Amino acid sequence: MAATFRFMGSPIKSIAFGFRNAGTMIRQTAATATKSYSSSSSTSQQQEQSPDDEFSLSLLDGDQEGIAVMSMRRFRYKNAMGRNLIKKFLDSMEEVKFNSKIRVVVLRSEVPGVFCAGADLKERLTMSPQEVGAFLAKLRHSVSEFHNLPIPTIAALDGSALGGGLELALACDLRTAASNAKIGLVETGLAIIPGGGGTQRLPRIIGPSKAKELIFTSRVMDGWQALEMGVVNHCVEQNDGGDAAYQRAMKLAEEILPNGPIALRMAKAAINRGVEVELESGMRFEEAYYAQVIPTKDRMEGLLAFKEKRKPKYNGH
Repeated sequence: MAATFRFMGSPIKSIAFGFRNAGTMIRQTAATATKSYSSSSSTSQQQEQSPDDEFSLSLLDGDQEGIAVMSMRRFRYKNAMGRNLIKKFLDSMEEVKFNSKIRVVVLRSEVPGVFCAGADLKERLTMSPQEVGAFLAKLRHSVSEFHNLPIPTIAALDGSALGGGLELALACDLRTAASNAKIGLVETGLAIIPGGGGTQRLPRIIGPSKAKELIFTSRVMDGWQALEMGVVNHCVEQNDGGDAAYQRAMKLAEEILPNGPIALRMAKAAINRGVEVELESGMRFEEAYYAQVIPTKDRMEGLLAFKEKRKPKYNGH
């Protein structure tokens, strides 16, 4: 059966990935959303939750149509990334890849005070060395797949994002954080190193020197400190509902939503490819991706809307 999902904002369509082929849909209003962070609700969900209920993909309606919300909801284990959660995460990405109506993705947690606790170390204790290697390969693959999604992605950090949890957020294009979030790559304190891309993505975001400082010290930052270091794009004071970063991420998604969907994809590709090479090669990437927007109907719609002094209506063609 489909799980009950609670999101702030407009009505949504929710898909439980244990039954993704069934396409089970439910709709909820903002009135029910306020219950998602209540302690009694969380306790009940922890007791009753099935493995199929650990992750959801929700497609928003109305003025927010085009925004997809990926929600981690492994309550008992604080969204620790075990085999099952990773599978659900990969399933959701397949849904996003082949849905041309989705223009931006927001990744958040429904677990109060936690974004993602990183890898499930308790589950890892039961693994052989060979199984650990296979698990880490699957974890890296899932994070890389998310990084490579062709549309803009935003991580909303309303709680702890440590180790693999932060690595997952670093795979997003943008990050918002609540002031009370706990953020850091803490692996060296466990005598290991970040294994989900942290040693590569963090220096590309904030520079090698700052990245080394954070990784060498295993420092845990709050939201404001993460903003100062450049790890997140926005920080907001936490609200009574515990979802301030999610609300800020949604506003950011709404700013992105009206823009040309093909242009957004090409801009992301040009930036991601360009930062890996020297400037001259990067300029050639930009030229190649710009060429792909020239023949689109959306480009002509943008010019006509400008001429007619109205808002453009882009269809992704």
